[in-house]
Amino acid sequence: MSNNYKRKGSPKGSKGQRGTTPLRQRRPQQNILSGDQVEGRQAVRELLITGTRKTREVFLAGDLDDAPILDDIIDLADEAKVPIKEIPRGRFESMAKTESPQGVIALAAPLPNYEIEELIEPKASDPKPFLLVVDGVTDPGNLGAILRSAECAGVTGVVLPRHRSARLTPAVTKTSAGAIEHLRIATAGGIPAALGRLRDSGIWIVGLDAGGSTPLYDLKIADQPIALVLGSEGRGLSRLTRERCDELVHIPLQGVLSSLNVSTAAAIAAFEVSRHR
Repeated sequence: MSNNYKRKGSPKGSKGQRGTTPLRQRRPQQNILSGDQVEGRQAVRELLITGTRKTREVFLAGDLDDAPILDDIIDLADEAKVPIKEIPRGRFESMAKTESPQGVIALAAPLPNYEIEELIEPKASDPKPFLLVVDGVTDPGNLGAILRSAECAGVTGVVLPRHRSARLTPAVTKTSAGAIEHLRIATAGGIPAALGRLRDSGIWIVGLDAGGSTPLYDLKIADQPIALVLGSEGRGLSRLTRERCDELVHIPLQGVLSSLNVSTAAAIAAFEVSRHR
Protein backbone atom coordinates (compact mmCIF):
# COMPACT_ATOMS: atom_id res chain seq x y z
CA MET A 1 0.00 0.00 0.00
CA SER A 2 1.37 3.42 -0.93
CA ASN A 3 1.79 5.96 1.83
CA ASN A 4 1.95 8.93 -0.55
CA TYR A 5 -0.53 11.62 0.45
CA LYS A 6 -2.30 13.97 -1.93
CA ARG A 7 -1.52 17.39 -0.53
CA LYS A 8 -4.30 19.94 -0.48
CA GLY A 9 -3.82 23.68 -0.49
CA SER A 10 -0.86 25.74 -1.60
CA PRO A 11 0.84 27.79 1.11
CA LYS A 12 2.61 30.96 0.16
CA GLY A 13 5.99 30.15 -1.35
CA SER A 14 5.05 26.55 -2.16
CA LYS A 15 5.89 25.09 -5.56
CA GLY A 16 2.52 23.38 -5.68
CA GLN A 17 1.39 19.76 -5.53
CA ARG A 18 3.88 17.01 -4.89
CA GLY A 19 3.63 13.52 -3.52
CA THR A 20 4.12 11.29 -6.58
CA THR A 21 7.59 9.96 -5.82
CA PRO A 22 7.65 6.77 -3.72
CA LEU A 23 9.87 6.83 -0.66
CA ARG A 24 13.02 4.79 -1.02
CA GLN A 25 13.23 1.69 1.09
CA ARG A 26 16.08 1.88 3.56
CA ARG A 27 18.06 -0.87 5.18
CA PRO A 28 17.50 -1.20 8.92
CA GLN A 29 19.75 1.26 10.74
CA GLN A 30 21.76 0.72 13.87
CA ASN A 31 19.82 1.68 16.97
CA ILE A 32 21.41 4.81 18.42
CA LEU A 33 18.47 6.08 20.47
CA SER A 34 19.43 4.18 23.62
CA GLY A 35 17.15 5.30 26.48
CA ASP A 36 18.11 2.13 28.33
CA GLN A 37 18.38 3.80 31.75
CA VAL A 38 15.14 5.43 32.84
CA GLU A 39 15.02 7.66 35.92
CA GLY A 40 12.17 9.40 37.67
CA ARG A 41 8.88 8.06 39.00
CA GLN A 42 6.60 9.10 36.15
CA ALA A 43 9.04 7.97 33.47
CA VAL A 44 9.51 4.53 35.05
CA ARG A 45 5.78 4.16 35.58
CA GLU A 46 5.08 4.87 31.88
CA LEU A 47 7.84 2.44 30.87
CA LEU A 48 6.11 -0.33 32.81
CA ILE A 49 2.59 0.63 31.69
CA THR A 50 3.31 0.58 27.96
CA GLY A 51 5.35 -2.61 27.95
CA THR A 52 6.62 -1.84 24.44
CA ARG A 53 10.18 -2.66 25.44
CA LYS A 54 11.55 -5.04 28.03
CA THR A 55 12.28 -3.70 31.50
CA ARG A 56 15.15 -5.69 33.01
CA GLU A 57 15.28 -4.36 36.58
CA VAL A 58 13.87 -1.64 38.81
CA PHE A 59 15.98 -0.12 41.61
CA LEU A 60 14.51 1.76 44.56
CA ALA A 61 16.48 3.86 47.03
CA GLY A 62 16.18 2.33 50.48
CA ASP A 63 14.98 5.41 52.34
CA LEU A 64 11.88 6.37 50.33
CA ASP A 65 8.67 7.49 51.99
CA ASP A 66 5.44 5.83 50.92
CA ALA A 67 3.72 7.34 47.88
CA PRO A 68 0.87 6.09 45.63
CA ILE A 69 3.02 6.27 42.49
CA LEU A 70 5.65 4.04 44.14
CA ASP A 71 2.93 1.51 44.91
CA ASP A 72 1.93 1.64 41.23
CA ILE A 73 5.50 1.04 40.10
CA ILE A 74 5.90 -1.94 42.44
CA ASP A 75 2.56 -3.45 41.36
CA LEU A 76 3.31 -2.97 37.67
CA ALA A 77 6.77 -4.48 38.03
CA ASP A 78 5.38 -7.47 39.93
CA GLU A 79 2.73 -7.99 37.26
CA ALA A 80 5.36 -7.91 34.51
CA LYS A 81 7.70 -10.15 36.55
CA VAL A 82 10.39 -7.44 36.59
CA PRO A 83 12.88 -7.81 39.47
CA ILE A 84 12.77 -4.99 42.03
CA LYS A 85 15.81 -4.25 44.17
CA GLU A 86 15.91 -1.91 47.15
CA ILE A 87 19.46 -0.61 47.54
CA PRO A 88 21.24 1.79 49.92
CA ARG A 89 21.03 5.49 49.09
CA GLY A 90 24.78 5.76 48.43
CA ARG A 91 24.78 2.97 45.87
CA PHE A 92 21.61 4.34 44.30
CA GLU A 93 23.14 7.80 43.85
CA SER A 94 26.24 6.28 42.26
CA MET A 95 24.00 4.64 39.66
CA ALA A 96 21.95 7.76 38.93
CA LYS A 97 22.80 9.93 35.93
CA THR A 98 20.38 12.76 36.73
CA GLU A 99 20.42 15.15 39.66
CA SER A 100 17.00 14.13 40.98
CA PRO A 101 15.95 10.60 40.00
CA GLN A 102 13.25 10.61 42.70
CA GLY A 103 14.51 7.35 44.19
CA VAL A 104 13.60 5.19 41.16
CA ILE A 105 15.76 3.84 38.32
CA ALA A 106 14.86 1.23 35.72
CA LEU A 107 17.11 -0.57 33.27
CA ALA A 108 15.41 -1.44 29.99
CA ALA A 109 15.99 -2.48 26.40
CA PRO A 110 16.88 0.40 24.05
CA LEU A 111 14.06 2.35 22.46
CA PRO A 112 13.01 1.14 19.01
CA ASN A 113 14.52 3.25 16.24
CA TYR A 114 11.85 3.62 13.54
CA GLU A 115 12.42 4.29 9.87
CA ILE A 116 11.04 7.53 8.48
CA GLU A 117 8.84 5.45 6.17
CA GLU A 118 7.16 3.93 9.21
CA LEU A 119 6.29 7.34 10.63
CA ILE A 120 4.08 8.23 7.69
CA GLU A 121 2.01 5.06 7.89
CA PRO A 122 -1.58 5.98 8.84
CA LYS A 123 -2.66 5.40 12.44
CA ALA A 124 -6.20 4.46 13.35
CA SER A 125 -6.42 7.44 15.70
CA ASP A 126 -5.14 9.91 13.06
CA PRO A 127 -4.80 8.77 9.44
CA LYS A 128 -2.97 12.00 8.54
CA PRO A 129 0.58 12.08 9.91
CA PHE A 130 1.46 14.86 12.34
CA LEU A 131 5.23 14.75 12.63
CA LEU A 132 7.71 16.79 14.64
CA VAL A 133 11.22 17.24 13.24
CA VAL A 134 13.82 18.51 15.71
CA ASP A 135 16.82 20.10 13.99
CA GLY A 136 19.76 20.34 16.37
CA VAL A 137 18.33 20.84 19.88
CA THR A 138 21.28 20.05 22.13
CA ASP A 139 19.94 20.71 25.64
CA PRO A 140 18.53 17.51 27.23
CA GLY A 141 16.00 19.46 29.28
CA ASN A 142 14.66 21.18 26.18
CA LEU A 143 14.47 17.95 24.19
CA GLY A 144 12.65 16.14 27.00
CA ALA A 145 10.14 18.98 27.36
CA ILE A 146 9.59 19.05 23.59
CA LEU A 147 8.86 15.32 23.51
CA ARG A 148 6.45 15.61 26.44
CA SER A 149 4.50 18.40 24.72
CA ALA A 150 4.57 16.52 21.42
CA GLU A 151 2.99 13.42 22.92
CA CYS A 152 0.33 15.45 24.72
CA ALA A 153 -0.52 17.32 21.49
CA GLY A 154 -1.02 14.11 19.54
CA VAL A 155 2.15 14.10 17.44
CA THR A 156 2.31 10.76 15.61
CA GLY A 157 6.06 10.60 15.05
CA VAL A 158 9.33 12.43 15.76
CA VAL A 159 12.47 12.75 13.64
CA LEU A 160 15.80 13.49 15.35
CA PRO A 161 19.21 14.04 13.74
CA ARG A 162 21.85 11.42 14.40
CA HIS A 163 24.48 14.09 15.01
CA ARG A 164 24.63 17.50 16.70
CA SER A 165 21.62 16.79 18.89
CA ALA A 166 20.91 15.70 22.43
CA ARG A 167 20.66 11.94 22.77
CA LEU A 168 17.88 10.22 24.69
CA THR A 169 19.82 10.26 27.95
CA PRO A 170 18.31 9.62 31.40
CA ALA A 171 17.87 13.40 31.70
CA VAL A 172 15.78 13.46 28.52
CA THR A 173 13.69 10.45 29.50
CA LYS A 174 13.02 11.93 32.94
CA THR A 175 12.05 15.36 31.61
CA SER A 176 9.76 13.77 29.04
CA ALA A 177 7.84 12.17 31.95
CA GLY A 178 7.44 8.93 30.02
CA ALA A 179 6.41 10.50 26.70
CA ILE A 180 9.18 8.65 24.86
CA GLU A 181 7.40 5.37 25.60
CA HIS A 182 4.39 6.53 23.54
CA LEU A 183 6.17 8.20 20.59
CA ARG A 184 7.53 6.67 17.41
CA ILE A 185 11.00 8.16 16.97
CA ALA A 186 13.20 7.96 13.88
CA THR A 187 16.72 9.26 13.34
CA ALA A 188 18.12 10.78 10.16
CA GLY A 189 21.68 11.34 8.97
CA GLY A 190 20.68 14.75 7.66
CA ILE A 191 17.51 16.69 8.43
CA PRO A 192 17.30 18.45 5.02
CA ALA A 193 17.44 15.10 3.22
CA ALA A 194 14.80 13.66 5.55
CA LEU A 195 12.53 16.62 4.83
CA GLY A 196 12.97 16.00 1.12
CA ARG A 197 11.82 12.42 1.58
CA LEU A 198 8.77 13.58 3.53
CA ARG A 199 7.89 16.20 0.90
CA ASP A 200 8.11 13.58 -1.83
CA SER A 201 5.58 11.48 0.08
CA GLY A 202 3.09 14.35 0.25
CA ILE A 203 3.81 15.72 3.72
CA TRP A 204 3.66 19.51 4.09
CA ILE A 205 6.85 20.86 5.71
CA VAL A 206 6.30 23.82 8.05
CA GLY A 207 9.28 25.45 9.75
CA LEU A 208 8.91 27.40 12.99
CA ASP A 209 11.13 30.44 12.58
CA ALA A 210 11.15 33.91 14.17
CA GLY A 211 11.59 35.40 10.71
CA GLY A 212 8.78 33.41 9.13
CA SER A 213 6.38 35.40 6.97
CA THR A 214 3.19 33.72 8.19
CA PRO A 215 1.79 33.98 11.72
CA LEU A 216 1.33 30.50 13.21
CA TYR A 217 -2.37 31.16 13.78
CA ASP A 218 -2.89 31.86 10.05
CA LEU A 219 -1.48 28.51 8.93
CA LYS A 220 -3.96 27.08 6.40
CA ILE A 221 -2.67 23.52 6.17
CA ALA A 222 -2.65 22.51 9.84
CA ASP A 223 -5.29 19.85 9.13
CA GLN A 224 -3.20 18.19 6.40
CA PRO A 225 -0.38 15.61 6.64
CA ILE A 226 2.24 17.86 8.19
CA ALA A 227 5.76 17.94 9.62
CA LEU A 228 6.49 20.77 12.03
CA VAL A 229 10.20 21.61 12.08
CA LEU A 230 12.04 23.14 15.07
CA GLY A 231 15.52 24.62 15.00
CA SER A 232 18.30 24.69 17.58
CA GLU A 233 18.27 26.85 20.70
CA GLY A 234 20.70 29.46 19.40
CA ARG A 235 20.65 29.69 15.62
CA GLY A 236 17.21 28.28 14.85
CA LEU A 237 16.68 26.49 11.54
CA SER A 238 19.71 25.90 9.34
CA ARG A 239 19.75 27.41 5.86
CA LEU A 240 19.28 24.05 4.14
CA THR A 241 16.42 23.15 6.46
CA ARG A 242 14.70 26.47 5.74
CA GLU A 243 15.01 25.84 2.03
CA ARG A 244 13.23 22.49 2.37
CA CYS A 245 10.21 24.04 4.09
CA ASP A 246 6.98 24.77 2.23
CA GLU A 247 6.18 27.53 4.66
CA LEU A 248 7.90 29.36 7.52
CA VAL A 249 5.68 30.47 10.39
CA HIS A 250 6.33 32.59 13.46
CA ILE A 251 4.63 32.91 16.84
CA PRO A 252 3.42 36.52 17.29
CA LEU A 253 4.87 37.97 20.50
CA GLN A 254 3.27 40.81 22.46
CA GLY A 255 5.95 41.63 25.03
CA VAL A 256 9.39 43.21 24.99
CA LEU A 257 11.46 40.03 24.57
CA SER A 258 12.07 38.85 21.03
CA SER A 259 12.07 35.07 21.43
CA LEU A 260 10.75 32.05 23.33
CA ASN A 261 12.55 29.02 24.68
CA VAL A 262 12.47 26.32 21.98
CA SER A 263 10.47 23.91 24.16
CA THR A 264 7.85 26.59 24.89
CA ALA A 265 7.62 27.47 21.19
CA ALA A 266 7.29 23.77 20.35
CA ALA A 267 4.38 23.37 22.77
CA ILE A 268 2.51 26.39 21.40
CA ALA A 269 3.00 25.32 17.78
CA ALA A 270 2.14 21.66 18.36
CA PHE A 271 -1.10 22.45 20.18
CA GLU A 272 -2.08 25.01 17.53
CA VAL A 273 -1.70 22.36 14.82
CA SER A 274 -3.53 19.84 17.01
CA ARG A 275 -6.44 22.26 17.40
CA HIS A 276 -7.21 21.97 13.68
CA ARG A 277 -7.04 18.20 13.40
